Amino acid sequence: MDLKYYMQKALDLPEDGDKIEYFNLKARVSGNVLVNAQRNIPTPTYVYEADITKFYAEYKKLKEECGYPLSFNTLMMKLLSEGLKVAPRLNAHLQYNHTKSAGRLIVKKNIDVAMPIFMDGGITFPVKVRGIESQSLKEISDQIADIMRRLEKTDVDGLMFDLIQQRMIGWILKGKLYSTSQQILSGFVGKYSVTSVKDIFKKKVRDPESLDMYAFNEGTVCFTNTGTLSRELTGHISYGPLLYPQVFLFGISNIKDVDYPFRNEKGEVDIGTKKMLPMTFAFDHRLGGFGDVIPLIHKFEEVFANPEVIHEW
Repeated sequence: MDLKYYMQKALDLPEDGDKIEYFNLKARVSGNVLVNAQRNIPTPTYVYEADITKFYAEYKKLKEECGYPLSFNTLMMKLLSEGLKVAPRLNAHLQYNHTKSAGRLIVKKNIDVAMPIFMDGGITFPVKVRGIESQSLKEISDQIADIMRRLEKTDVDGLMFDLIQQRMIGWILKGKLYSTSQQILSGFVGKYSVTSVKDIFKKKVRDPESLDMYAFNEGTVCFTNTGTLSRELTGHISYGPLLYPQVFLFGISNIKDVDYPFRNEKGEVDIGTKKMLPMTFAFDHRLGGFGDVIPLIHKFEEVFANPEVIHEW
């Protein structure tokens, strides 16, 4: 074993022929958010499989009758807002001081859902769907369609740069001078750089129809659907990192057709099929516990048992 090989393994350096990919701007932003979530938030997760047989049938009826493009995602987002109305402490931001072991919960009056979307390079980043607590299904559908239309005209890297600047100002004001200075320096200088100093002073000309920076700021709650990535996926989300300072994440997976035995009118054993939807509820345990999630689940079950109510949404 020569010294070069020894040091290469000790430092976990790339070997000849390895492909090296440095984080781009979007990866740096999302990576920072996720690492902070893992470091700072004690997150239990509850996986719940709901029988949505009647609910899904009612959705198909409404989709045919409503006269506008209605997705299942939109319907679940509206269901989430109805659940948060009876579990308002989940629609909140939590501020916590590790040194003092003290904090405060800010229960938000509006429900702004952070909806992860996939960008170039496989990076996901949440875009905010705002104020859905008072919106109809059609209004939510229209808002999402408008977001996706405007996203195509948006300089995402430019907005990420603005967002980083805003967050770094916040970190500096909170006294995080050393770590912030290191991130600023590495962003402009060296092999990890993603831009140059002169880019700060460039005049930014953007399409007036593009999304603004606040569309990428934290929402009040996060909703994600892994089923949109692949209809063939059979697993479900078992854990989802919370997007600080949010305290709750709601995730769904693909709907599954599940066969089950039952007795028919003749008393004979027969086989039926249910539609089951795996759901994941991840929450900040500093809230107090699972008791904050139970009212939301009960609201979901109430709607699944009486799905005709969705026609009033």
